[in-house]
Amino acid sequence: MAPSQAAPQAPPRAPDRPPRVMFFCPTLGDGGADRVVLTLLQRLDRARVAPELALVRRAGALVADVPADVPVHELGSRRLLAAAPDLARLLRRERPDVLFSTHGGSNIIAVAAHALARSPARLVLSERSALVRADRGAVRRALELPAKRLTYPRADLVTAVSAGVSRELAARLGLPPGKLRTVYNPAVDDELAARAAEPVDHPWLTPGAPPVIIAVGRLVEIKDYPTLLGAFARIRAARPARLIVLGEGPLRGALEARVRAAGLAADVALLGFDKNPLRYMARARLLLHASRAEGLPGALIQAMACGTPVVSTDCDFGPREVIARPGHDGFLVPVGDAAALADRALALLADDALARRVGEAARASAQRFTAAAALAQYEAAITGAPAPEGSGPAW
Repeated sequence: MAPSQAAPQAPPRAPDRPPRVMFFCPTLGDGGADRVVLTLLQRLDRARVAPELALVRRAGALVADVPADVPVHELGSRRLLAAAPDLARLLRRERPDVLFSTHGGSNIIAVAAHALARSPARLVLSERSALVRADRGAVRRALELPAKRLTYPRADLVTAVSAGVSRELAARLGLPPGKLRTVYNPAVDDELAARAAEPVDHPWLTPGAPPVIIAVGRLVEIKDYPTLLGAFARIRAARPARLIVLGEGPLRGALEARVRAAGLAADVALLGFDKNPLRYMARARLLLHASRAEGLPGALIQAMACGTPVVSTDCDFGPREVIARPGHDGFLVPVGDAAALADRALALLADDALARRVGEAARASAQRFTAAAALAQYEAAITGAPAPEGSGPAW
């Protein structure tokens, strides 16, 4: 990927013009990373950043919510792995000041395109999950780490969504501290209370009904819904309760079959993707989270911000940073342990005073993840400014 000749110089930017920042991602679907991209596009200060969006395909549940003032470029590539030449052509044509790759899966493509285009744009990558994950195939696991060791040092900066991910990037890729910056997601904003108060038309969320447990996340292997359903089966065997799952994904059919086989169909509802899960979180008795790997689970943060107690697996990475004082602002259990998930949930369901204490502590703890602090961090990372003092976590 080394350029064969000197890179062209960017045209001088007028002092009164904010830098043009091209966000690059495959699609704009329903995942946590996509929600963060949409928040940045909506809320970054236009006096400081002029955002635009490059998508491999103009598709996904959140595409319609991109602000009208954000130009959207569709590469039209058949798949992500073949997108580097198309993105390089776009970079040569549009000549943005910054290229910001927003997903770990697209970062290698962004670096390749940046080199092919000989682009002078500042290159920023975002890593949003653990580098080593059990849900990735053997070929990908064998190739991805060496490829990232080769490409990531070419970036001007790599942002990590949690301190745990930052440490892993440093250890596995050899990135020096000067190339790394931890930037939390903009999860808690001034609109959260209003969105949580929006009405929900579901018969289970009514006074006097059995308590509702909620789970939020894509229906994919890494979220380990089999363990979560196993935990709910134990809960349901001990007492009345219901489970609402918000999320969509390729495992829907398999999970529906598992629910029927376990005899839980009357008490489990897979409601699909919802643009406002907060209104369900705020009305649930607790949130269960069974992931095998994460980066920084936004569902935990937002449930906690609603004052809803949470029980999560202690996976790499993120839950231990979100639940800062286990037993006080939430509970952590071993990965894959359905019995431990169920036991913690049953304790919260049986003790109203405990649930209230944990919920209030969770609400206070979630204030570490305010949108204002995260937006300031992202703006600095994108533009090359120093990190705002005191606004980001150490790693």
